[in-house]
Amino acid sequence: MNFIDTFFNWDVLTSSMPLLLSGLKVTLLLGLVSVVAGLVLGLAIALVRLYAMRPIRLVAIIYIDLFRSIPLLVLLILVYFALPFIGISLSPFASAAAALTIVSSAYTAEIFRAGIEAIPKGQFEASQALGLGYRHMMSDVILPQAIRVVIPPLTNNCINVIKDTALASVVAMPDLLKQATQAQALEANPTPLIVAALMYIGLLWPLVLLVGRFEKRLRTTR
Repeated sequence: MNFIDTFFNWDVLTSSMPLLLSGLKVTLLLGLVSVVAGLVLGLAIALVRLYAMRPIRLVAIIYIDLFRSIPLLVLLILVYFALPFIGISLSPFASAAAALTIVSSAYTAEIFRAGIEAIPKGQFEASQALGLGYRHMMSDVILPQAIRVVIPPLTNNCINVIKDTALASVVAMPDLLKQATQAQALEANPTPLIVAALMYIGLLWPLVLLVGRFEKRLRTTR
């Protein structure tokens, strides 16, 4: 077989495309759920780490440091295979989403913390002088400024989360990589894997370019 027949076989591509598209849908859904949940949880943890009582802040710090230290693959295996021994059984999708969210939220919390701490103290003092409560100060004054600062690293973190969805195939999750591997085995041809790689590139490359635009716009604004 020549190069084209081996890596870009049209017949193999057309027969395996339904599997690949179904896997792509699962990957997109898993990525969306994990990114949104990680952002919300990460912001909450960042605020706890900065402004809660000392014992609770300590718990948040331990959470952040612990889950930034555990490889995602190890955590995913623990969630899917170890939790059933204590009576908690999760589906492959729930296990993958939980592991991705936990790790993502730890990194997101540090990103938000750095963004909030980058806001000049005068902004906090001015908010207090105006009589704003904590909720209005954060939602109306501090967070809008902090989000502008943290958009590039947050977008990078989102890209990493979507890339890491490929690890979900370890727990029999029918994501894009798992379906491509299955199609490759059925067809005895690597074309599905090549197409899956191109799908990942088509999905993530625009996000990488978007990060560059955000960073450039931020430098120009400053």
